[in-house]
Amino acid sequence: MPVAIEPVVYAFRQLWPAAQVTNLLDDSLAPDLAAAGSITPAITERFVALARYSERCGADAVLFTCSAFGTAIEQAKHEVGIPVLKPNEAMLEEALAAGARVALLTTFEPSIPSLNAELEQLASDRGIKLKITTRAIPAAIAALQQGRGAEHDNLIAAAAADYRKCDALVLGQFSMARAAHGIPAAPGRKVLTSPQSAVNRLNQMFDAR
Repeated sequence: MPVAIEPVVYAFRQLWPAAQVTNLLDDSLAPDLAAAGSITPAITERFVALARYSERCGADAVLFTCSAFGTAIEQAKHEVGIPVLKPNEAMLEEALAAGARVALLTTFEPSIPSLNAELEQLASDRGIKLKITTRAIPAAIAALQQGRGAEHDNLIAAAAADYRKCDALVLGQFSMARAAHGIPAAPGRKVLTSPQSAVNRLNQMFDAR
């Protein structure tokens, strides 16, 4: 989505300014998924094509920024020779490191099944018995797309107030990162945003090389 670009560019600027960032946008993917109801072979092929195009253009890594397309991104990973990172995989690993009680908030409801599956798989791999709650706030993304950023942030903060007793509060869309500063601190709860986690992970990957 176009609203995902600014948060991730900001995260790179703050956390890894040496990285050269280029944005490649197919803004019909989210509405096409919503219309189809599930990830289709044609949608998956579009993700593969985006990854291949990025590799041919000289990218050292690809970070996808919409959390609803996990299985399509997994396929893209196998089709190129450069690292491909799913939007939330770094953040979800941080969430599990914080504890087994995870609250997942999204503004794009089709993201929930993909994020849920990723979390459950990660928890299973680590032998963690996960306690997860999910909630979609579609009015927030609608407000942001219409230029009402403060309303977007306030809706997310209001929803977050219902999940004070968890180990990790996960903001499941890149575009939600801007709302994190307005969420009051709660004892023992870590608030996680995907741009920050993803950029830190990429930076670590290249430092390790």
